[in-house]
Amino acid sequence: MDLLDILKIGAAVLALAIAIIGHEIMHGWVAYMYGDTTAKNAGRLTINPLSHVDLVGTIIVPVMMYFLPMLLGAESGFLFGWAKPVPINMFTVINRGGYNAAMQVDLAGIVYNFTIAAFAAIALSTMNSPTTSDEVFYIFTYLFVMQLLVINVVLGVFNLLPIPQFDGAHFLAHLSLKLGKREIAEFFYKNERYGIIIILIILMTPLSQYLIFEPVRMIIGLLLS
Repeated sequence: MDLLDILKIGAAVLALAIAIIGHEIMHGWVAYMYGDTTAKNAGRLTINPLSHVDLVGTIIVPVMMYFLPMLLGAESGFLFGWAKPVPINMFTVINRGGYNAAMQVDLAGIVYNFTIAAFAAIALSTMNSPTTSDEVFYIFTYLFVMQLLVINVVLGVFNLLPIPQFDGAHFLAHLSLKLGKREIAEFFYKNERYGIIIILIILMTPLSQYLIFEPVRMIIGLLLS
């Protein structure tokens, strides 16, 4: 492993931390705006990464997604993961702001990810691709901004999927309750325990190409254009 590999891994880890920690904090912050202090009282509205680490989503999945392709003889993979969800009392949110407020909480992390990705794309438009003659700090900064763009778009797209236990499903559940379609919400609630299994199936099969990577490539292309 040479210096460039170390810089790539460091940039990706830092970008992933910013993406997933900020994503969760935004859920808690929007809920707090509607009177729910659960996340604040639990000390989760903090940038301290230790407060947000999830064994599977923050450690196992990122390591597996990055190094497994290398073990199979391919190039290194990409970093992907999620943080421990912030605790939210959705009853308080709904009582204060109705189902519209609940849907705002659901989408807060996704909006954060796409916003960070947009700023990263703007930053990249002002930067030149690094060369071997550039300083290490500039090379690291370029790699970091690139990873910030890619990882945030991946997380944004991923969380839009209606997978039980995750943002897309939460949004559809609250939208269905608003429209009086309680059976749809009940379907998502009853199947939340299968959410992680569905995620792993998507990530480890060709489904990831159609559900995640194709939309990611399209969005990154639009942002960089």
